[in-house]
Amino acid sequence: MAGPEYLFQRETFAGGDRWLARFVARPILSFVHREVASSVLLLVAATTALIWANSPWSQSYFDFWHTHIDLTVGGYHVHGDHGLTLEALVNDGLMALFFFVVGLEIKRELVTGYLSSLRAATLPAIAAIGGMVVPALFYVVFNPSGEAASGWGIPMATDIAFAVGVVALLGTRVPPILKLFLLTLAIVDDIGAIAVIAIFYTGDLDFRWLAVAVGLTLVVRMLALMKVWALEVYWVVGLVIWYATLESGVHATIAGVVLGLLTPAKPLLDRVQAQDMVDHLPDDPSVEQVHQASFLVQESVPVTERLESLLHPFTAFLIVPIFALANAGIPLSSETLTDAAGSPVTWGVILGLVVGKPLGIAAFTWVATRFGFDLPEGMNWPQFVGMGFAAGIGFTVSIFITGLAFDNDGISDLAKIGILVASGAAGGAALALLWFSGKRGAHTEVMPEEHHAHDES
Repeated sequence: MAGPEYLFQRETFAGGDRWLARFVARPILSFVHREVASSVLLLVAATTALIWANSPWSQSYFDFWHTHIDLTVGGYHVHGDHGLTLEALVNDGLMALFFFVVGLEIKRELVTGYLSSLRAATLPAIAAIGGMVVPALFYVVFNPSGEAASGWGIPMATDIAFAVGVVALLGTRVPPILKLFLLTLAIVDDIGAIAVIAIFYTGDLDFRWLAVAVGLTLVVRMLALMKVWALEVYWVVGLVIWYATLESGVHATIAGVVLGLLTPAKPLLDRVQAQDMVDHLPDDPSVEQVHQASFLVQESVPVTERLESLLHPFTAFLIVPIFALANAGIPLSSETLTDAAGSPVTWGVILGLVVGKPLGIAAFTWVATRFGFDLPEGMNWPQFVGMGFAAGIGFTVSIFITGLAFDNDGISDLAKIGILVASGAAGGAALALLWFSGKRGAHTEVMPEEHHAHDES
């Protein structure tokens, strides 16, 4: 995607000399293109939810998100006799689109990105496994049985937006390969979290609806093999798959991930061929010729990249902040905080994320280095551990799993308090360790040539 510098060179409003362009439009565009932007909005949304839930108008917060939405077709109530709440619509509906983008990112990395190279992907994958297994064990030690035991998946998750945002704040103090390693680790972490949600946090199955979802998923695969390229067809079928998955008992976000993984990650047309055809356009092309050239240029970019470019700003700057606003509102009364201070659920989450994550990542990686693997060039162990702390920021997906793990609002709130405390502590530890283990200006912002070339392939 073209950055703001490119846009500023064009004859657009943002590229002009007006006061609003120079002091409002350009700074906003620059902010949006920064990796920390979505993290800032997420933090603002979570803070707003906390303030609202603990204000004199706190009841309006809970009443608003528990507003029922009843959609009836004939005599049939969509999603049961009581419909959906607004909170459930966010968690089951909007977050399905978020996980669709996650699926697109995973597919891109598997086909053309860092995960397409077995050797390059092995060490981040090993680190990610350690960063999932050890935090879960920490939690289970504190909560070996009872209702609380089902929350073992909470400290396994990494919030990519927050984790990358923390690393991005340090600029050239950290090597760019560290960011690439963290992104790869987080994507493997996402794969693990998706598997945990699908296998362990699935309710009672309705096999009729599940059969519909599976059948239509096979239809999508057949359409892709037949090179049906009309995205409108996939949106319609995808919506039905989402609803069938929702009704089946499997969490609806899994439909988003599956559809993302089914999206073609290779272009229909080679870019050189597309450029050659465009170069042969006549000096005075017809409308049909321009449309054809436009189609060729578009189809020289994989569908995964096009959809990711289209949807990522929407999910990062709207859906995820709305999710935080709907789920981070925890009543922080003195009684609740006292309960949290002595709760094994809260401490299991905190120690799982703050201690278990970096310990698991570092320990599994150290063992791998004993078997011939090396840390990426330019990265030292203190920086690696600092990256492990950044991975301990579990916020979005951890809160999401909390909603699946607990029906009891009291236990859920204790887990969320642990997530908030742990994410703040892990982020602070990551900033401190990465700051003191690197020197300002020691590294370029550009990826090493081999990785950059690999990403562009």
